[in-house]
Amino acid sequence: MTNVPSKVSIIVPVYNVENYLTKCLDSLISQTHQNIEILVVNDGSKDNSEQIIQEYAQKYPEKIKSFNKENGGLSDARNFGIERATGDYLGFVDSDDYVAPAMFEEMVNLAEKHQSKMVICNIQKVDQNGNVTQKLTQIPNMPENIDLDKNFSVFSDLSYFACNKLFKKELFNGKRFKKEAHFEDIQLIPQLLLECETIAQTQNFHYQYLERTDSITKTHTEKGLDILKAVEDVEAVFRKSQYSEKHAELKNFQIFEGVYSFLAYLAFVKKEETFYEMSEKLKIFMQERRIKLKDIVKYNRFDNNYLLSLPLKKKIFYLLFFAGQKKLIRKLI
Repeated sequence: MTNVPSKVSIIVPVYNVENYLTKCLDSLISQTHQNIEILVVNDGSKDNSEQIIQEYAQKYPEKIKSFNKENGGLSDARNFGIERATGDYLGFVDSDDYVAPAMFEEMVNLAEKHQSKMVICNIQKVDQNGNVTQKLTQIPNMPENIDLDKNFSVFSDLSYFACNKLFKKELFNGKRFKKEAHFEDIQLIPQLLLECETIAQTQNFHYQYLERTDSITKTHTEKGLDILKAVEDVEAVFRKSQYSEKHAELKNFQIFEGVYSFLAYLAFVKKEETFYEMSEKLKIFMQERRIKLKDIVKYNRFDNNYLLSLPLKKKIFYLLFFAGQKKLIRKLI
């Protein structure tokens, strides 16, 4: 009797993506890993997305499971898929992105080879013609199999996207994406990492992240405060985790996500009053955690000084902010 390869459930939330959905679903249908189910969750789309989903469901009934629900947002659609997934492993693919044919085959093989509950691949940003605009290496200079206890710097260095990772389904026991919250990946994925002893990675750029030109530039608002709330949620879980004594790595996580990621968002807040209010919230966040300017400036990511690695414009913004020159920053924005 031959061993049946482990089943992967790929959850695809859909909301008004009629121009991109075909490319996304084609990339999933043509996966070299055959034992997959693709849970396509239409989250109340108002365009022709549902028609496209039904065409694929009829053409590939053995792979595509289609669902239609009223609009509840990305977290709600992902959670809806998790509840109905029957696979040993879960993957999340955004419906305007697409993936390489061998993505899930390689990642399942790595999960089973190293008994890892989480596997990570690299990401490429692509334009609408499929040209690569940026390569995002996730974990440079580390082995295929990473022992977290010995390499826990990964916790504070990692980019916490859900879409370039494969998860053992059991990681989601009692855990879900936070509904109606922004930055839901920052809130949940670190919590899942804290349940792992090892993680595995491939240096292949399997995930193709589409930079859309047709999407209206999002206005950055006080919703960015959800970043700070996400960090707070992770802190609460961290203190009860097997890694609770690793204080330096927690502080670096607070600096990377709570300070640098927050400031990257704040840089695009146009409303002056909101900008100042959010700046004050960050100041309180830093004071409560005793994060000093020297901690931020000295923060290393993957053994390189993070501030020095940034583009000049970002560097100037951060340095002016830390120097308390908020009025000067407002003129630059």
